[in-house]
Amino acid sequence: MQVSEVMTRRAECTGPEVTLQQAAERMRALDVGSLPVCDKDRLVGMVTDRDITLRCVAEGHDPRTDCVRDAMTAAVFYCFEDEDVAEAAQRMRIKQVRRLPVLNREKRLTGIVSLGDLAVEAGNEQLVGEALEGISEPSSPQR
Repeated sequence: MQVSEVMTRRAECTGPEVTLQQAAERMRALDVGSLPVCDKDRLVGMVTDRDITLRCVAEGHDPRTDCVRDAMTAAVFYCFEDEDVAEAAQRMRIKQVRRLPVLNREKRLTGIVSLGDLAVEAGNEQLVGEALEGISEPSSPQR
């Protein structure tokens, strides 16, 4: 089964120049904990509610003036829409992430796939269990 069959299409993006407060408001409106960061039509990072908390608020910065680029994770892990879901699950396990942006072969964002998507749509409990086990191992923060 390919990632394109289970992913959420039309993932919402934010720009690197948007304030962290605006990104947080968008996350709240969409009921999500992360947003891909796109510069024009290219993926340049990911920003999570945790990034905003730890890299901005906990450091005493102002989310009303700090931009997404100041808190985002620039080292983005992604998968391609024509990849097998097992490859995406393995990447989640290795990189210890629960969501991956999905790109087409022209490297443009086409969606996002989550561990939940794999669990519900792919229906492979062993695959999801192995990915979750790897994701749950303690790791050091990456930027």
